[in-house]
Amino acid sequence: MIVKAKAVKLGDNVDTDVILPGKYLALTNPTELKEHAMEGVSPGFASKFVDGAVIVAGENFGQGSSREHAAIALKAAGVKCVVAESLARIFYRNAINIGLPAVESPGILAQVADGDQVSVDLDQGQIRNHTTGATASTEPIPPHLLQVLNDGGIIEHLKKKRAHL
Repeated sequence: MIVKAKAVKLGDNVDTDVILPGKYLALTNPTELKEHAMEGVSPGFASKFVDGAVIVAGENFGQGSSREHAAIALKAAGVKCVVAESLARIFYRNAINIGLPAVESPGILAQVADGDQVSVDLDQGQIRNHTTGATASTEPIPPHLLQVLNDGGIIEHLKKKRAHL
């Protein structure tokens, strides 16, 4: 699975309250959630990425509250993948569970500028900056988790598995 889109560069310690402010946790519709994604740091975030985006972030992306809403809002806003120097454990699980690829790549911030065209090969663990030609690596996503992503998240994956029983 390869994802390709324009990079949106963020710094360290982007927490779930920044990704989706807590006052919107009563919302459950992804279309409504996307309107509030990253609104404190980038008003209109969702409208900026018609062709999708790859978030490239620093250390500890997704720290804070263990809310699925943050990952859902990013995916609904057109984020195709999150690449960070490090990911908060719970955000990583929530992202995979809702079908949003997320990988770690130490040193990635130095290799990508905001707006660069990047691709992430999730099977091979390769990140390529098409704007500069730079490459980086990440751990490939294990096959069982790739299947969850390909199925659209854990709920759809389990429905698919159950249908074959």
